[in-house]
Amino acid sequence: MYRFLLTPRWWGINVFLLLAVPFCVFMGSWQLSRFEGRVQDHRAATEQAASDRGEAARPLDSMLPVDKSTAGRRVTASGRYGEQLLVPGRELDGKRGFYVLTLLRTGSGRALPVVRGWLPGTADAAKAPAPPRGEVTVTGALQAPETPGDNGVSAQGGLPAGQTSAISPASLVNLVPYRLYDAWVTLDEGDAGMKAVPASAPSGTGLDLKAFQNLGYTGEWFVFAGFVVFMWFRLLRRELEFQRDAALGLVPEESEQSPVPTG
Repeated sequence: MYRFLLTPRWWGINVFLLLAVPFCVFMGSWQLSRFEGRVQDHRAATEQAASDRGEAARPLDSMLPVDKSTAGRRVTASGRYGEQLLVPGRELDGKRGFYVLTLLRTGSGRALPVVRGWLPGTADAAKAPAPPRGEVTVTGALQAPETPGDNGVSAQGGLPAGQTSAISPASLVNLVPYRLYDAWVTLDEGDAGMKAVPASAPSGTGLDLKAFQNLGYTGEWFVFAGFVVFMWFRLLRRELEFQRDAALGLVPEESEQSPVPTG
């Protein structure tokens, strides 16, 4: 009864089954491992952020370039404050407001973007406290440059003068007359009564949309593997029914060949 499994058509079906199912399982397992990796990165970043708050601040230049191991670490830098900009559309504690970003001109000849704090409401230069004069030393969490459109960072253009949507050299290069560090710092304590902006987790370590896309792809690959197996058994059952009907003489002579499923 099962001799039809040795026909060329069924050889092709069986080979497809033997290749497709392991491939789907492999791809599903790979996507699951990517999701688990992101969960682990998120846990490690959270634990690192907690430990970073209690560690001694290190000189800025010793912690560059910014990567997953240095993002969020406490650093210190000295210089004089220069240009001040506002970063609108930033939320803190469920409220919408803006960052006050001031460029710290260091002895290296480069300027470090420093987020001195957050204020509620619409970005307004009149609301932003002026930076301290003279030589200052700042201490805060080191952050990687932002990418417009990622992690809630606005990609909006056409902002009023004195405002920027993202904190990055690419966004600031045409707004300030300084060479810039490829990093920025958010102060441990908000300056002049402003709220301090918490450090964000390094890029790629959060449980963001991409992480849950990996989990969704995992389910899709396993469902597809199950669908392939289901269709194989469906074809097998129809073939057996056809063979039984043929043996009982219920199939016309011109139709006494393997059935072609129509859905």
